[in-house]
Amino acid sequence: MVEANSPQQVWEAALGELQLQVNKANYDTWLKKTTGLTYQGNELVVGVPNTFVAEYLDRNQRSLIEKVLTGLLHRETEVEFRVEASQPGTSLSYGRRGRADAQQASLSLFNPKYTFDSFVKGKCNQLAYAAAQTVAQNPGQTYNPLFIYGGAGLGKTHLLQAIGHTALANNMKVLYASAEQFTNELMVALRERKAQEFCYKFRSADMLLIDDVQFFSGKNKTAENFFYTFDELHNASRQIVLTSDRPPQAIPLLPERLRSRFEWGLVTEIQPPDFETRLAILQDKAKQDRVNVSLDVLELIARQIQQNIRALEGSLNRVIAYAKLVRAMLTPEIAAHALKDIASSEPRPASLTPALILETVARSFQLTPADLTGKRRDKETTLARRVAMYLIRQETNCSLAQIGQELGGRDAAAVTNACKKVTSDIEASPYLRRKIGDIQQTINPRQG
Repeated sequence: MVEANSPQQVWEAALGELQLQVNKANYDTWLKKTTGLTYQGNELVVGVPNTFVAEYLDRNQRSLIEKVLTGLLHRETEVEFRVEASQPGTSLSYGRRGRADAQQASLSLFNPKYTFDSFVKGKCNQLAYAAAQTVAQNPGQTYNPLFIYGGAGLGKTHLLQAIGHTALANNMKVLYASAEQFTNELMVALRERKAQEFCYKFRSADMLLIDDVQFFSGKNKTAENFFYTFDELHNASRQIVLTSDRPPQAIPLLPERLRSRFEWGLVTEIQPPDFETRLAILQDKAKQDRVNVSLDVLELIARQIQQNIRALEGSLNRVIAYAKLVRAMLTPEIAAHALKDIASSEPRPASLTPALILETVARSFQLTPADLTGKRRDKETTLARRVAMYLIRQETNCSLAQIGQELGGRDAAAVTNACKKVTSDIEASPYLRRKIGDIQQTINPRQG
């Protein structure tokens, strides 16, 4: 039993116990910089460095901390997390009896659920996850910039914000914005002659997080400004993290000097989750929502919804809501009925295959798929082969290695070079731009 001599002694004893129960990264991020402030009655007030640490501990570690304190003190003990502001008398408290409004924390752009702890790891995202943790713990030291790309709803923004959360917890000045927001703010600043204020805002951050940088495509003024912002931050060893729906070489109409900087650090892909990861995501979602869903129902959803994590979680919500609406037990049959219209609307990855794209491209160039996968090197065949690689990269979730295999066993470097060449040629050739547009219209008739 710990003698309750002082709040700090009590809390130091609790920290010693907590250090054994959480991993080092979590301890260093969330608990290391906390202090014991007051201990009265059955409540210990813990001082934390900022509002985000208070919110995280209140939401995710409260039960564990109170269990440890109760065991040490041999009495039921509650904990309150208090942010000690720079001005006396202006602290914010996070406890059972009075939690500060998150709006006061100026963290409204960050989703409190998007932390590393809540990110479900699998083979599809393990490299991106590991890299994100590395830059969060050692910003500006390795992987600068970190460029994460992948299809919609695969977890890019989740990882981006998880990095930001960790940096905020370590008292860093973090700036998070979408590429569209960056563009819009730049336009307003130029119109109102406030370019200097704009530059200071984006170039004074310890860490800059920009979501969906493919939005910079074709926006020369924005790209030029971001180029100088990037250089200033990078030269000062400030961490830059970017996300996109495609790799840098596949973003059309992007200045080459900016494209090359995007590739300076680490470019890593998040791929669609495999079955095991999809099932783990659904199990985690059900646990978070405190809903009891049988494994066979979760497996049915995981098999039917394959490409998009947001759609996966939305489908679970739909199944649960449908069962409540019809007042029925949540069985696989009920789940299948609830999903019958949306499961059929997710066929693109199944129907839009590399083979279909290869066949469509070959037909457009009056060639055969065998011509494109073979060794012919005449000008027309080479162009068609490059276009096939480019479109498979754009329209599917195939990796560079997979695309190379589809095109006759060519290596990833050949695919990368082909995509770069087509991206460059599209800008200079209206003929090629129309040609690729026609092919895309054929393979995606509902687009446009």
